[in-house]
Amino acid sequence: MTLDPLEFVPWETELHGHRVIYRMAGSGPPVVLIHGMVNSSRHWEQVALRLADEHTVIAPDLIGHGDSAVVRGDYSLGAHASSIRDLLAALDVERATIVGHSLGGGIAMQFFYQFPQRTERLALVSSGGLGREVSPLLRGAALPGAGAGVWAAAHPRLLAALWALGERAQRGGRGIGVYLQAVARALRPLQRPGARRAFLKTLRSVIDARGQHVSARDRLYLLTGFPTLIVWGERDNTIPLAHGRAAHEAIPESRFVTLPKAAHFPHLEDPEGLADALREFVASTEPGRIDDADWGDVIAARPPRPTERSRPAT
Repeated sequence: MTLDPLEFVPWETELHGHRVIYRMAGSGPPVVLIHGMVNSSRHWEQVALRLADEHTVIAPDLIGHGDSAVVRGDYSLGAHASSIRDLLAALDVERATIVGHSLGGGIAMQFFYQFPQRTERLALVSSGGLGREVSPLLRGAALPGAGAGVWAAAHPRLLAALWALGERAQRGGRGIGVYLQAVARALRPLQRPGARRAFLKTLRSVIDARGQHVSARDRLYLLTGFPTLIVWGERDNTIPLAHGRAAHEAIPESRFVTLPKAAHFPHLEDPEGLADALREFVASTEPGRIDDADWGDVIAARPPRPTERSRPAT
């Protein structure tokens, strides 16, 4: 299938009896863009169109997000990764470069862990799952009984006021303006009741009152030698830039790029910078390949610690 590189076209399919919306553009080696919480595929448009001249870009609406179905079911990272695997199988895409933003970064890492044979490269953008620290706003939303507060925070008048306040702060040269607009942008999709339910279920699957409780740090060694890019907005106040630096240090041969113009949403705040980083990364690396038969060797590549050494069961 050859798609117009100037249009990020929405498509609809059905998986397991539920509607799934995804957007595609361009032609060439496939690149999958996974959005974060309360985002959707449409938020990738400016990045996708910049990649579409050389790649087939595929961006799904995660279940419970965007225009995909809101279901009563599993909203864990593994469930989202499996849904993306199923979508790619339905599209006859065997292997792809996997890119994930925020929650989508955690899903991208889980996708690699569950389906390494389907992953050619991994790119993490302001990714979750790399440390406990996260913004107080998200920790608060994860508390029991926070649903009413989420509903109130997503009120259109409040979001309009928050956006205007952010604009005034930016005109006055105050950096908090970018953060205020990022908050307003993140909350806007929650005006749909179904989206609020899906948001809370997804949020609580990875975050509690103390911060992120799901971590990929113990498995980053699996990416040793695998083409991996880490991109972070230098103004990010949602997930610390330090998480990206630590992950880069933990993954030998990984690449680390920071974007001075961006906060937590580089695909919206600096799409050109992010697209350039992704394009250069893909162009300058060979696709990784891990077959099922190789996975045991990948896991065994890290010598166990003394307390971890395998011993016969008794």
